[in-house]
Amino acid sequence: MAETAYIALGSNMGNAAANLDEALRALDLVPGVTVTGVSGYYVTAPWGYTDQPDFTNACCRVSTTLSPEALLGVCLGIEAGMGRVRQIKNGPRVIDLDLLLYGEEERGTEELVLPHPRMWEREFVLRPLADLAEDGRIGPYDVAAKLREIAP
Repeated sequence: MAETAYIALGSNMGNAAANLDEALRALDLVPGVTVTGVSGYYVTAPWGYTDQPDFTNACCRVSTTLSPEALLGVCLGIEAGMGRVRQIKNGPRVIDLDLLLYGEEERGTEELVLPHPRMWEREFVLRPLADLAEDGRIGPYDVAAKLREIAP
């Protein structure tokens, strides 16, 4: 049975919008993963490590028959395939894919925490995620209310 998941995308190297487009195409080519919705693209200031270019951020909704761990593996594989190198925490990156939500699953393992543990603090995640939220909600999560809390 397919489950609905949400993935955040970000890039600030090269043509950031084209990098997001490429990552979305790559996700949609994976057997067991279908991209069913994409937010608008938002240009945002870097978070954490600020001595770098602005980011282009988006979120997508996927329908998947993969487990959360397998979907995370797909995201990491796309990052590696696009040349992501992890040198500076929160530093520049050609692509970043974060699994935010997987249905109503809650996980707290070393490799995967669901919902994503810092998504509720980050406007650059919540604003595009809100584009995909029906009536401001995704399942039990009131995305619109969380966004208003951090970006009134």
